[in-house]
Amino acid sequence: MLRRAVWGDQFYPGQPRELARQIETFLTAGPGEKIPAPVGCLAPHAGYMYSGAVAGAVYARLELPDRVILLGPNHSGLGEPLSILTEGSWQTPLGNAPIDSGLAGELRRRCPLLAEDAEAHREEHSIEVQLPFLQKLQPAMRFVPIAVGTESFEALETLGQALAGTIRAAGRPVLIVASSDMNHYDNDERTRLQDRRAIDQLLALDARGLYETVRRERISMCGYCPAVTMMTAALELGAARAELVRYATSADASGDRSRVVGYAGIVVW
Repeated sequence: MLRRAVWGDQFYPGQPRELARQIETFLTAGPGEKIPAPVGCLAPHAGYMYSGAVAGAVYARLELPDRVILLGPNHSGLGEPLSILTEGSWQTPLGNAPIDSGLAGELRRRCPLLAEDAEAHREEHSIEVQLPFLQKLQPAMRFVPIAVGTESFEALETLGQALAGTIRAAGRPVLIVASSDMNHYDNDERTRLQDRRAIDQLLALDARGLYETVRRERISMCGYCPAVTMMTAALELGAARAELVRYATSADASGDRSRVVGYAGIVVW
């Protein structure tokens, strides 16, 4: 099955040359030395004009393996609560990104909560917008797409534990990407305060703390559930550090501070 690109010329340039040029600009702006063995990361998924610099800063810090598991929120609510695709490829302007069927099949075997389901992925942007960065940095990349539509902590924890077991069994480096924007549509000052509360939990690698903080403080972080799953798996795999690589709000691009979205780029290793 070929999952066709949906969001070109909306969230990112639809022309291959312009897309590659823009990604190169974002990647060269990334600060710091490479992290040689990353376990996971948090990267935003808004339109590149708003969040591309934050996503680029994250990916520029990674020595990227050729296997990636991509966890994104299910914005539409369509399909199953935990939706995986185990075969086929995804189209982007930079070419088709193949699914790692072996890795995906093993993960589904270990986590019966996962359902083979194309509907949840059909119109979803949170995974699609990550792929061009990964393709640009690692042309041999194969990936596993998972749309997370449940808010059950037990289900997220179960999936995280299954991810860790699958990666351990694979015997090779696999990066877990949690795709998420941060607080939505408050003013810039309040958004930064809300985001700081969530970021503190992410940097502490406290999956339960993030889950409870987001819900208690009503932080509209759309991918907090993928982030909880990523952190659960990372801790099982021995991760001990997290770093905020870059933070911004949409106001940094638009100048409008009355109603913004926050973006955080975090690496876990």
